[in-house]
Amino acid sequence: MEDIPQMTAQNDLALFAPGTTAGDVLGWLSVGGISAPELMGAVLDRIDALNPDLNALVSLRPRDVLMAEAAATDLSKHLGGLPIAVKDMQDTAGITTTYGSPLFETHVPASDSALPARLRDAGAIIIGKTNTPEFGLGSHTFNPVFGATRNPYRADRTIGGSSGGAAAALAAGLLWMADGSDMMGSLRNPAAYGNLYGFRPTWGRVPGDPSGELYLNRISTDGPMARSVEDIARLFGILGASDPRWPGAPWTDAGAEFDLDRDIGGTRVGWARDWSGAFPFEDGIIALCEAGLSGLIDQGAEVYQVPAPFPSERLWQSWTDLRAFSIAARRGDHLDRPETRDALKPEVIFEIEKGLSLSAMDLYQASLTRSDWLRTAHDLFEKIDVLVLPSAQVFPFDLDMRYPTEIAGQSMDTYHRWMEVMIPASLLGLPAISVPVGFGPEGTPMGMQLIGAPGADRELLQVAQAYHRATLWPQARPPKLEAAG
Repeated sequence: MEDIPQMTAQNDLALFAPGTTAGDVLGWLSVGGISAPELMGAVLDRIDALNPDLNALVSLRPRDVLMAEAAATDLSKHLGGLPIAVKDMQDTAGITTTYGSPLFETHVPASDSALPARLRDAGAIIIGKTNTPEFGLGSHTFNPVFGATRNPYRADRTIGGSSGGAAAALAAGLLWMADGSDMMGSLRNPAAYGNLYGFRPTWGRVPGDPSGELYLNRISTDGPMARSVEDIARLFGILGASDPRWPGAPWTDAGAEFDLDRDIGGTRVGWARDWSGAFPFEDGIIALCEAGLSGLIDQGAEVYQVPAPFPSERLWQSWTDLRAFSIAARRGDHLDRPETRDALKPEVIFEIEKGLSLSAMDLYQASLTRSDWLRTAHDLFEKIDVLVLPSAQVFPFDLDMRYPTEIAGQSMDTYHRWMEVMIPASLLGLPAISVPVGFGPEGTPMGMQLIGAPGADRELLQVAQAYHRATLWPQARPPKLEAAG
């Protein structure tokens, strides 16, 4: 960490530089290089300048309240004084929480859910929420409450989703780290579209709220997103605090800090490309990812092309059944009442109706396929250490497009088929991190997934750190924003 001068409105370039990490900012706070109120003021000024066009942050709290919290912050805590925003799928005490739905447009929870509670306990100051699609469904961040979130690299394109507000805020330098949730790539897709890192941990390593049904719906998890792997690990250490009320393995290093720097020479990397032709891709994506693999090869990793290890159609059937079941279980009551049904977007209705139509044997078959894939994946990870796939099948698309309906001439039969490349990791709850690989012909970012064996979160982040040091994509090509300093 380099020293910086006492911060003023004229010399805050170091604060918002793409290479500045949350660790840097927290270090400056600890030595008095900047005060917590000065930091908060600078962040809020930047948000005032850039967020109206981006629409990344919503339900922002009053400036005077935030400035007072900054003045009273405890800098000795892990995230003491750091401004942060929470995805609008998380309940936040005293802050409007809409889940992107008009049904909850005025909903103000009385208490925090588990994730924001951990952030507050660590000393972070929650300034507001990050935008999300309705109920987090779909990898394009728009909703009838707040509208669409724009991509800082091209304002007429999507930033992806469902953690799109978080990705746009990070890419634009409004935040240094952010949380997200990932069912079908909601941390990985927006990270790819924002030239960022988005990490889906092994299922269970970031405990959710210990309420309601805890055992059947094991396909979504919370996790961190940032411009550096260092900040990914830092936030993972906060979010991964253990909770004995949450099912899952008792991870001994959950919530712990660990050394990211490791020689990855000899690491066996399996490049699955397009899953032996099963997944269509827009031109240019495969080539960018293959070029990105050089960042691992340069660090001594051994890269092999691997054939599809499991039939894609079986993965898709299992995934769509389990996903619909999960959504119907949580949101099905909204379909029962005409006054709430009419406010639901078609994708929500589609998922609920599909979930309610499933039989017990349908779910058994879906779980059997999932089990077969687990056994196959175990054998696969005996031969390789990291499985690699692209992070999206198309580049960021037009903001006014609801979702891609065809890729490379192949029609998409559902609103989420274009994200099929995400489900091999999601179905098993494998750790997966999207890392940047560069830019397409229209200047929009792309990423690739590094996927590890169950529980290999630490080792996966170490591989990602070696890649980051070799490429520095978020620093090499930050977005050009007006009023960015």
